[in-house]
Amino acid sequence: MCGRYTLFTPTADLEARFGADFGDREPSYNCAPGQSLPVITDEDPAEAARMEWGLTPSWADESFDLINARAETVREKRSFADAFERRRCLVPADGFYEWVGGDRGSGKTPYRVAFEDDRPFAMAGIYERWEPPTPETTQTGLGAFGGGTDGNGGTDADGDGPVETFTVVTTEPNELVADLHHRMAVILDPVEEETWLRGDPDEAYGLLDPYPADELTAYPVSTRVNSPSVDAPDLIEPVG
Repeated sequence: MCGRYTLFTPTADLEARFGADFGDREPSYNCAPGQSLPVITDEDPAEAARMEWGLTPSWADESFDLINARAETVREKRSFADAFERRRCLVPADGFYEWVGGDRGSGKTPYRVAFEDDRPFAMAGIYERWEPPTPETTQTGLGAFGGGTDGNGGTDADGDGPVETFTVVTTEPNELVADLHHRMAVILDPVEEETWLRGDPDEAYGLLDPYPADELTAYPVSTRVNSPSVDAPDLIEPVG
């Protein structure tokens, strides 16, 4: 799976890499579900949009917060199928975390997976626009997010407007990540990004394979990354 990632590449370098305006942003060493994070869509590829990580389908009555979509079923599951057909996006990152032995928690060792030179890359994503319930349609009078945001500039899901959310597509792990977890984020080769955004569904589906292991590295990092409230440069430093 992909439950945390990093995006600390300087803004100028990100803009040169993706050909998009990333606006005002701070580096993040611990991007976490629920945060408002930059993604690139075909609707306006020249400007990175900020969306909440944790997809909620447009037809949902409440928040789903789906942080990952399996490549094997992304075309079939109701929660993802329409977004896969019509709303694919690039999720910029420069590394992601996995926890050895299964889920995050006590006794698990976090590892960071990245390119040796920490260069940015795009993970395959899909996105949705969801209209939270309004006071006229729900007894609580609040959207499923309970109003408010994560404090990172995301849409305030209080019934006043649509909430844009995204999820990261995962696939079988390559040989490197297989030692850490049974899933990994789909990393797109730069030459595949245009096809993922604008290609037909069959072409896009053909891109959902593991990235070559020999181009990546993995190393243990501090368990401080376990807490989404911790976001500091030393999180990416090797330990042990």
